[in-house]
Formats: sequence, structure tokens, C-alpha cells
Amino acid sequence: MKWLIALCSLFAVTGVQAAERTPFQIRCEDTIAKSISVLSAKQDGYTINNQLPYRALTARTGSMNRNMETLGLTVTQGLHKARVDSGPVLQDPASGYECIAPKVQIELYYSPVRVYVGNEFAPGTCAYKEILAHEMRHLKAHMDNLERVQNVVREALNKRFGGQPLYAPSGTALSALQHEVNSNWFNFIRDEFEKGKVEQEKIDSPEEYARLGKACNGEIAAILARRRR
Repeated sequence: MKWLIALCSLFAVTGVQAAERTPFQIRCEDTIAKSISVLSAKQDGYTINNQLPYRALTARTGSMNRNMETLGLTVTQGLHKARVDSGPVLQDPASGYECIAPKVQIELYYSPVRVYVGNEFAPGTCAYKEILAHEMRHLKAHMDNLERVQNVVREALNKRFGGQPLYAPSGTALSALQHEVNSNWFNFIRDEFEKGKVEQEKIDSPEEYARLGKACNGEIAAILARRRR
């Protein structure tokens, strides 16, 4: 961004030793309220649905194109909200810049989690329990990923904003902060959530599908065979 380039020139360090802080820097760094980065994560539990046939679940995941059958499915999406504020604003008419203490509050959460088990598998049966247990592994992986993303984002927020004012041309600091959160941080958070797919894929291994096919004395395989007729 152009204002960042200008800022680097305004507060450039010259020579071997760092230049003394300008009076404006002293005012900003020593008197303005400290930056605050707050991160919270929440989760509202999950629901179990046993109403859809496995063919509907298979179509939903696109597994039909890979000659695979989806007997259970855990559906959710990583989401985030953000709120920014500046607190007091200090102006420097000589340079045309201002500084603020960025206050960023980000909330991470999942959309309502829905766990599906094909209606061919009645609750209480061995087959149902095995498939549900498999989906609970997916659910745990989602929750573990939420905690991981929270830790990564918290560390990055504190590194970026912790204890340091934000400088920008007068009248633009808060909008610059909002733009940074919307354009950079939301993309960063989205990409971190996406990394959780690796663990999800590990759960759906060929070995796990082979195990389910033999589970409950072949009950799952037998039910599927009858439905294919």
C-alpha cells in the first residue's frame, strides 16, 4: 500500500545505529493506549441426522464420481467475525500522519455442525454405532483444528498489533485497519481453516473403509449389498 511506503520513508532508520524517535513517535508509542488483540472461539455443539439414505449422502460429497459410497457425513464450515476500533487518535500536522492503537477482536467458530448417518443403518445397531464413531472422529478433528487455528491467529495478531501503534495519513488509520483485517486477515484465517482438510482425509483412509466393510460381522456390507439390488 502507498501509505506504508510513505511511512517507511517518514520513519526511516539511517546509519549504523537506529535514529532517535521523532517527537510524534514518542507521543504515539509512550502515551497512546496499548494495542489490544482479542481472539475468541466458540462452538455450539452438533446435531445428528438419520433421515437421508446413503445414496443422498454419496451424491452430496461427489463420491459417486470416485466409485465410493458415503455412509456417514459431518458437515460444517469454518467462519469468522471481526470488529475493529481505534480508541484515541493522535495527529501530527507537520507530517500529515496520525496514529491509533489498533483494537482488533476476532471470533472464530464453525457453522452449525450436522452429523449424518445413512437411514439404512438404524440407531442402536452395531452398524450405526460404527459409522457414528467414524463421524465422531471427523468431528474431533474439526474441533482440534479450531483450537489450532485459534492459536495460530492469536500469535499472528499479537505479533502484528501487540503494543504498537498504527500509523497512517491523517483521517485514514481506522479505515486502513479495517481494510487490512478484511483483505489480509480473513484470507489468512480461511487458509488456516483449510489446512484441517489434511487430517480429515487421513480419517477416510482406504484402511478405514476396509475395516468398516468387515465391521459388525459384515453387517454394513450386507446392508449395502441388499440396497444395491
